[in-house]
Amino acid sequence: MGQYDQGIQKTKRSFFERLSRAVAGKSRVDDDTLDAIEDALIASDIGVETTLKIIDALEERVQEDKFMSFDELVEMLRDEIASLLAVAPGEEQGSEVSFDAQFDFSKKPYVMMVVGVNGVGKTTTIGKIAAALTNEGKKVVIGAADTFRAAAVDQLDIWAERAGAQIVKQKMGSDPASVAFDSVSAAAARGADVVLIDTAGRLHNRVDLMNELTKIRNVMRKVIPDAPHEVLLVIDASTGQNAFRQAREFSKATDITAMAVTKLDGSAKGGVVIGVSDQLQIPVKFIGVGEGIEDLKPFDKREFVRSLFSKEDLEK
Repeated sequence: MGQYDQGIQKTKRSFFERLSRAVAGKSRVDDDTLDAIEDALIASDIGVETTLKIIDALEERVQEDKFMSFDELVEMLRDEIASLLAVAPGEEQGSEVSFDAQFDFSKKPYVMMVVGVNGVGKTTTIGKIAAALTNEGKKVVIGAADTFRAAAVDQLDIWAERAGAQIVKQKMGSDPASVAFDSVSAAAARGADVVLIDTAGRLHNRVDLMNELTKIRNVMRKVIPDAPHEVLLVIDASTGQNAFRQAREFSKATDITAMAVTKLDGSAKGGVVIGVSDQLQIPVKFIGVGEGIEDLKPFDKREFVRSLFSKEDLEK
């Protein structure tokens, strides 16, 4: 069983059990069946709006022939869900999805600003990205611009050492924009390939802290005019609908260009990947499928959908 399969096992099992009950003993897809499928989708935290899109599409496709086997229904759901996931640039050409494909190394250094609330795994995600890139021979600088949370800089220090990356930091309580400026300047001077800028785990309903993201962005542009090249929002799959709210609020405050979804392996709410990507049209770039340093994977839409609807893995 692959890591994608293991990572979404709880979501898949929960969804398939509900879906099986929805079609058990039936030879046709009727309103009751569609209602049951709708309940299964919502229970997986795909979200009401995205669920209704899927149900509407199913209704259209079964109008002419209401007889449908379980396998046919699964295939139809697979197609509809795949069509709703926002596509990352690397997937548009049908290329293999790798860590390298998530970065434009023609922009040197490539600046990624990482945002998200406390507790979603933001610092850990930065460390794992750094580790994956250094393993591929890239030179990485980490900017410790979360200067508010106790031990945040210490945590990044540990991750930087584990990953073989360099770190730029200041003392606790320093101006985060100043740290970001120093980080981007150091990365440019040292010929780094990528600079990862950590930011405070701000609450998404704190306008003053959200405004600070704009300040950080503006200061980095004094060094690299088009920085940041990526604004990565980290969300926790286990928080379900709260992840939706966070994503919407962050999208209002700054230009989110991609997402990392953590703790997918410990939750039955993996449908949040589909719902947030569809509603906000933001591609998912990384998913966390375990605790290990190698357990942050580049998101492959095709593999995710295949794994979500693979019955064979449920039997293992």
